[in-house]
Amino acid sequence: MALAKPASISFLKKRKSQTLSSPMPSAASYLSALSQADARARNHNNAGRSPTSTPALSLSSSITSSSEDTVLNEDDTIFDNSDGLALPARPPTSEQVFTTVHTEFGHCADQRYRLVSEHPSGTELPSHVDYDPPYYILLSTYVSYLILICLGHVRDFVGKRLNPSSYTHLIPKNGYAPLNSDFDSFYTRRLKTRLDECFSQPVTGVAGRTIVLLDRISPDYNHTQIFTGNRTRALNISSYNYLGFAQARGGCADAVEDSIRRYGISTCGTRLTGGSSDLHTISEALVANFVGMEDALISSMGFATNSTFIPALVGKGCLVISDELNHASIRFGVRLSGAHVRMFKHNDMKSLESLLREVISQGQPKHHRPWKKILVIVEGLYSMEGTLVNLPAVIELKKKYKFYLFVDEAHSIGALGPHGRGVADYFGINPRNIDMLMGTFTKSFGAAGGYIAGNKDLIDRLRVHGHSGAYAEAMTPAVLTQVVASMASIMGVAVPSMNPSSSTSTLRLTSATNSAPNNTACAIEEEYSHPGAAPPSSLPQWLTLPPALSSGIEGSNRLRRLAFNARYLHNGLNKLGFITYGHPASPIVPLLLFNPGKMNMFHRMMKDRQTPIVVVVVAYPATPLVTSRVRFCVSAAHTKEDVDTVLRACDEIGDVLDLKHGIKPSERWSVEQICERAVEVAEM
Repeated sequence: MALAKPASISFLKKRKSQTLSSPMPSAASYLSALSQADARARNHNNAGRSPTSTPALSLSSSITSSSEDTVLNEDDTIFDNSDGLALPARPPTSEQVFTTVHTEFGHCADQRYRLVSEHPSGTELPSHVDYDPPYYILLSTYVSYLILICLGHVRDFVGKRLNPSSYTHLIPKNGYAPLNSDFDSFYTRRLKTRLDECFSQPVTGVAGRTIVLLDRISPDYNHTQIFTGNRTRALNISSYNYLGFAQARGGCADAVEDSIRRYGISTCGTRLTGGSSDLHTISEALVANFVGMEDALISSMGFATNSTFIPALVGKGCLVISDELNHASIRFGVRLSGAHVRMFKHNDMKSLESLLREVISQGQPKHHRPWKKILVIVEGLYSMEGTLVNLPAVIELKKKYKFYLFVDEAHSIGALGPHGRGVADYFGINPRNIDMLMGTFTKSFGAAGGYIAGNKDLIDRLRVHGHSGAYAEAMTPAVLTQVVASMASIMGVAVPSMNPSSSTSTLRLTSATNSAPNNTACAIEEEYSHPGAAPPSSLPQWLTLPPALSSGIEGSNRLRRLAFNARYLHNGLNKLGFITYGHPASPIVPLLLFNPGKMNMFHRMMKDRQTPIVVVVVAYPATPLVTSRVRFCVSAAHTKEDVDTVLRACDEIGDVLDLKHGIKPSERWSVEQICERAVEVAEM
């Protein structure tokens, strides 16, 4: 303890000098700073010896960070633990000095709450089992919408005559047709307005484990919203922060700050008109290495990645076969292309094969000539259902019917697979069996934009013929750095080798298949493994990541935490009796609400709890009219206790709103059983 005392004294002297100009945020901040100084001094004193675990000095010792200034200058609101969000439920020992802020990335050192996201080899993907609710639930849902529609039309009829000034946008004037008179306008005004409290919730700060809501009220039934000036910190179970990289502090954030000093805010141009920098080239090479393809092309917007590059892939005389639940960006891109479109039932391989037989045998409409090309588009993970594509079955059909395959991995890249390489990694399939891999950086990487990866000839064509290259602004350097830093953290950075010839990437196995005999090529293809760690030459020379990130240890830990949280929440909700959609490995967990009135109540009751929880409810037109749902988005930033909080809240609210219509009551577990046997539940 002799070494700890001077460190603590000097640290407190520094703190005392700072308090002369600004008041101390709270006693918790003071104790946290003291705890950190003691822990660092003790670790320094025990260097070279095995550390011994000691009890935590205080609850506030969990609020640790990578720098002393971060702790001392924390906002005072973070130490208000009345909601149970600022401090972890399990205080860490003094040796467990975390490098993240608990409100951004939860502190969890228990290795029991870790799983590997991997499909069991040799087994088929189980089909989703739909639980139909009781008839009275469906009847009440239809009746609710019927009443809302009838009342809406009556109010429009009366309002146009008694208060015409409020309906000028609906009444024809001077011979002009009304701009907003279709069903979408009616639905927005008369149905969605009643639920606007659930949508467009304004927030501030980091969209991490917790998020700060700007409180608002509506004096006129959601027609206008008034800010109260108050803020509420809530448990964030709604953001696409799958791996928890949405952090304002840490190795990735430091790298982004450094890139701004070097590159500025924007390149001020498109990729084909002077907006392409060396950072773009480095990023594209790293993305190609990450997903296991020859080359990649990045775009500044995920939606635009599909809508602007699909028209460069297909055109008139081509056929696109699309899953019926594909994203709107895919549908928009296919419409722009002018290609013929056919759809098959969601994730139904029999429906897909039947359609393939029909379109190949019949050819193009009218003259029945063969199609110029056939492109099948599926998603790796469907964002509204949480279901996984049956990729092994699609690959088998591709070998049989010789079509091109386009996989949208917006939600699966980084979130699935033992190495975070997406749905191909999850199933253990060579990504080179897929022609085009598309993904976004908005979810798992805490950034923005998207990419398309494939063979080099294809990507070179897309650079010139894709609309984004000529018309869309280039991705900003700060966002590119976030992509590179987070992706390198997942991959890990390889240690430089003294013998360059010894570092051969497994990707070269597939490039040798062209000159090999057919049987040899098949054998090599089956032995393919993921590319491994990123070579140091693939990163910018000025980029320096902390050891925990560059070694890949933290990235692996995040992947395993996400896998546990996803399975635990999904299986826990099922055991409570709720009707959920999706695969247990999916970080998206939809819970069915059905009745439109329950959406607003569920959102409000979750937000008004002692530990507020912010959720996203989804309704028509994003879902069918009668299958409204709340969509939980799990993150690696959540702790096991956070998932417990969500399960307890759902259990109570589910009883009040009559939402438990899944398994039989005799098969259900209590929420206490689920929380106590969390590991068993997650491994079901």
